[in-house]
Amino acid sequence: MVGKMGLRSGRGPASADAPSTPGIALNEDNSHFFYTRMGWPVTESTVDEWVDQYAGTQVRELVMCVNCMRTGHDSAVWEPIWSGYDPDGPDDQPLLASLSPAHRRHARRWVHTAWAFHAAGIDTYARRISRARAKGLSPWLSMRMNDVHNADDEACHIHSRFWRARPDLRRVGYRSDRWTDRAFDYGQPEVRAYHLSLVEELAGRYDFDGLELDWMRFGFHFRPGFEQEGLPILTEFTREVRRILDGAERRRGHRIRLGARVPTRPATALGLGMDAVGWAREGLLDMLVVTPFWASCETDMPIEIWKQLLSGTGTVLAAGLEAIVRPDPEMKPVFNSIETVRGMASSLLARGADRIYLFNYMDWENAMSESATYPRLLREAGSLETMAGKPRRHVVTFSDTWAPGEPEGRLLPAPMNPGEWKEFRIHVGPRPECRSWIGLCADAPFSAEALEVRLNGAPCGPCVMTEFAKPRAELPSYAWEIPEEALKGGFNLVEIRSDMENRLRWVEIGVGPAKGSLKPRL
Repeated sequence: MVGKMGLRSGRGPASADAPSTPGIALNEDNSHFFYTRMGWPVTESTVDEWVDQYAGTQVRELVMCVNCMRTGHDSAVWEPIWSGYDPDGPDDQPLLASLSPAHRRHARRWVHTAWAFHAAGIDTYARRISRARAKGLSPWLSMRMNDVHNADDEACHIHSRFWRARPDLRRVGYRSDRWTDRAFDYGQPEVRAYHLSLVEELAGRYDFDGLELDWMRFGFHFRPGFEQEGLPILTEFTREVRRILDGAERRRGHRIRLGARVPTRPATALGLGMDAVGWAREGLLDMLVVTPFWASCETDMPIEIWKQLLSGTGTVLAAGLEAIVRPDPEMKPVFNSIETVRGMASSLLARGADRIYLFNYMDWENAMSESATYPRLLREAGSLETMAGKPRRHVVTFSDTWAPGEPEGRLLPAPMNPGEWKEFRIHVGPRPECRSWIGLCADAPFSAEALEVRLNGAPCGPCVMTEFAKPRAELPSYAWEIPEEALKGGFNLVEIRSDMENRLRWVEIGVGPAKGSLKPRL
């Protein structure tokens, strides 16, 4: 270190390793493998088969999450997920007793399978790391920095003894309206030391290519009103993690990268105490993932601004996609289709993203609206070339994470008053060379004569009532043909005027046939 804010000795920006071609980074959460492999042979081959499906695809980094409040390995510093579990006991044993019967069965699949691999002497993370490297994939581990799933159930099986015993270390002591109120307060040294202990264990135990600090699980790390005081705290924490990884590099004999997941917008990240640009400029980060939390993909992330802020650092900029797409939090979540993923990935790569980062896109039936398209997704979504000429959909969505006091950003639902114009700015990536259309859904039926739709000032039409794949079956849906000369690459302005009162619920630009599906998230 050259002073507290200087570059670390012998290590500057990672420009030598900046990517020349894009690709996919894929995050596997801490429960999915165990839950879905319940009843499978407890063997190394079962672990290998999971890795092998990603070999030969566009996945470059295989990012494996190791924890919630508990770990998926037999940690000496935190509790493993099976701590307190009796494999011969009933479903309502003390560890699982606070859950409903249906949730007990779900939870037990996860806990029992993790326990079974441990009992068989198989460290699934070590095995996945070695297999990934053998298959040409870069193995990373991801650490959730403040996971508070099910925080409203203090007895839930995923919670740690430390969290239960120390409510004084939580962000908010006077309310518990949201799960994030019960998250740890990183302003307290004990909290930082507790999390650094797991970083040290991971760096000593596993030979990974990179470690990701997932600050988006769950995104709120300081007492309300003290987020700005948290900026230097998380920066020093990141420096300490980098020092730990430097020591591991010397022992392992190869470079170990550091990544971070932060909110989609620079101002929001700063407002929550995450100086991601400062970390990159100090040479601490090799990869930065900008991402929503969960409620929807964000199709209009300001990638160009992030690229300008990161210029010269060599940091890989990954655009995070969630599995859900919807225009507002009122609407029931639906899973992405291959067409909506192509739309987002095409746009984000064209805007300068170095990676498409898939979160919650795992090998199970609910990863996408049509699970059969999952293998195709892995071979297409990381490159503009492999998505070119294929149907895609560019949907207006919203931002689901905002710093306290920051104005929230959403365009829908949009009330329509007679004679009033509504505007939607939609980025479509490279200019399509095939048929394109504008689609919308509304609360109530329109008459075709009541609507006027323009793209970049050019009239579109005629209006047809259509059943393109939509988020709710009962919503009336309409489409307008876009004149070939009107659609541009990059940003396009959709303008909609109505002669009758209504409320817009969904707006998109579609490229190619209006097919595909959107399946509700159960």
